[in-house]
Amino acid sequence: MVSERGLAVLRAIVQDYVASREPVGSKAIVERHAFGVSAATIRNDMAILEEEELIAAPHTSSGRIPTDKGYRVFVDQLTELRPMSQAQRHAIETFLGEAGDLDELLSRTVRLIAQLTNQLAVVQVPSFHSARVRHVELVQLAPTRVLCILITDAGQVEQRIAELADDVDVDTLADLRLRLNRVAAGLTMSDAAAVLSGEIEGADPRHAAVLHTLALTLAEQARAQRGGDRLVVAGAANLVRIEQDFSGSILEVIEAIEEQVVLLRLFGEMAADPHGIAVRIGRENAPFGLPEASVVSTSFAVPGRDISRLGVVGPTRMDYSASMAAVRAVARYLSRTLGEH
Repeated sequence: MVSERGLAVLRAIVQDYVASREPVGSKAIVERHAFGVSAATIRNDMAILEEEELIAAPHTSSGRIPTDKGYRVFVDQLTELRPMSQAQRHAIETFLGEAGDLDELLSRTVRLIAQLTNQLAVVQVPSFHSARVRHVELVQLAPTRVLCILITDAGQVEQRIAELADDVDVDTLADLRLRLNRVAAGLTMSDAAAVLSGEIEGADPRHAAVLHTLALTLAEQARAQRGGDRLVVAGAANLVRIEQDFSGSILEVIEAIEEQVVLLRLFGEMAADPHGIAVRIGRENAPFGLPEASVVSTSFAVPGRDISRLGVVGPTRMDYSASMAAVRAVARYLSRTLGEH
């Protein structure tokens, strides 16, 4: 059974090892932390921590390093996250506030998180699965060319040009626009894609080919809007710089991350703590090909879309408190900003 002081010793070992990358000994703990007890007493506490498999000796050195289990206990014991500095909060608002659209905002988001945490940053592209079609607009550009515009209740606008086999006049286009809105408006993107890909009941047989082309174009737009199965990634160079923190090849980590479906599955299984943050450590990620990595993630919301996630991937020797605070702060900014727009 680990005592309160033993847990404090574990916290000291984690913090010192993360800061120095050097195994931590009892003497160093006494010198750096105000425990008010002797090095011998600290050694006894460390012996118990080792028996509980919370720390281990990497070499014959007297120093100890945290195990995956030790990091888990450390993270679970965090009652407060390190607050972001005023300068960091200002950097978040300034850098992300300059984004012109959602794609640029997500790109800036991962670059900023990678810089704040010195880890690899990932953000899930928000899905339009729950968004609904507000309006379909058709604009004639030429007798056989029509601009198809899909507008959702989240305010997203998607445009695509349909090349038609036959000419279409203004009156016919107006009738087709009315008919498409009747069948698609109010439907989710998934349902709209299914309906627009099929036969449109009551359509004039003379316009069947034109309507079919327009419907397929709009269906493709709806499917493209669904998203949710794509990640934006930045900061791979950070992993290369700390490659020594991985005992195996870093290529295995990078390959697992490139398999985006694997990371998306991992995101989906991560349960959030009271801070709204989810953390998976080392061997907990073995089923996903990341047995030596830790993942810190949280969610953010976009009106009209499903919940998406963002986070960082790095070695188990990670500054968990700082990483958790950074992803939470950025996610809150995203939710607030996207909610306002």
